[in-house]
Amino acid sequence: MSPGTEGFAAIVDTGLVKRFGALCAVDHLDLSVGRGECFGLLGPNGAGKTTTVEMLEGLTSPDEGQIQVLGAPWESGRRGRRLRSRLGVALQETRLPEKLTVLETVRLFRSFYRHGRGVDEVIGLLGLEEKVREQVGRLSGGQRQRLSLAVALVAAPELLFLDEPTTGLDPQARRRIWEVIHRFREEGGTVFLTTHYMDEAYRLCDRVAIMDRGRGIACDSPDALIATLGANQVIECVVPGLSPDQISSQVPGVVDVDAGGELMRVRVADLAASLPPLLDLVHGMGLTLESLSTRQATLEDVYIKLTGRELRDG
Repeated sequence: MSPGTEGFAAIVDTGLVKRFGALCAVDHLDLSVGRGECFGLLGPNGAGKTTTVEMLEGLTSPDEGQIQVLGAPWESGRRGRRLRSRLGVALQETRLPEKLTVLETVRLFRSFYRHGRGVDEVIGLLGLEEKVREQVGRLSGGQRQRLSLAVALVAAPELLFLDEPTTGLDPQARRRIWEVIHRFREEGGTVFLTTHYMDEAYRLCDRVAIMDRGRGIACDSPDALIATLGANQVIECVVPGLSPDQISSQVPGVVDVDAGGELMRVRVADLAASLPPLLDLVHGMGLTLESLSTRQATLEDVYIKLTGRELRDG
């Protein structure tokens, strides 16, 4: 993953390594994020995403490697505080004082910064107007996530870190957070997010990097990564007694086949050219088609092809 032009980069890290005893959580990772970009870091639990973000945020130091954020390295003292004031951070689980109200919480975080956005403006942006007098401990999971994003945005940051920002949220709450991220981008902000939702990465990110076991294994735009599959469609089927080799050798237009238990994913260049011969093969062998579905290829297919594992695997 080659870095972009450093003069225009919001984040540049080179050769990042972080170890916890014998475990190498991040293994010589290189990343570059352009200003104004939404950059996604993808991978299953345990891939090293959160550890990477914590190093980029200055919460922990790498064992090896260099980091520059908004053109500056992480330092202690006044320079570190000055850099931190230009960042917004929303963690996957932000612990906020449960006895404070929503209004008191946003006011508290606004008081930490010399410059920032208006408290009422941020509350309105996140759709929390009806909850301003509600205690944090009484909020739903989705409302807490929106409040976490509100306190990250109240400083008017240049760079916003989002660690799994919509995990566990209902579709409406997810879309609301997506809208806030889009608006932040339109105002010139840069976003670095981790997620295991492939639709989220595809909708939000200009580029994504895929991590596996601490290493960066691919980095490009979502469309460019999907194009590396050489297949636009995926047939998912369960046919006991049918092997991937039989499909590859007897069905035209098959790019590759992988099996996860009984489920087989058949990636094809042209669905219309491959699906009828596949059904003929099943019928001709006297087998039972227990399930069948078709869909467009996704970033998850890229990950499976690269690693042999699903993104949600631990």
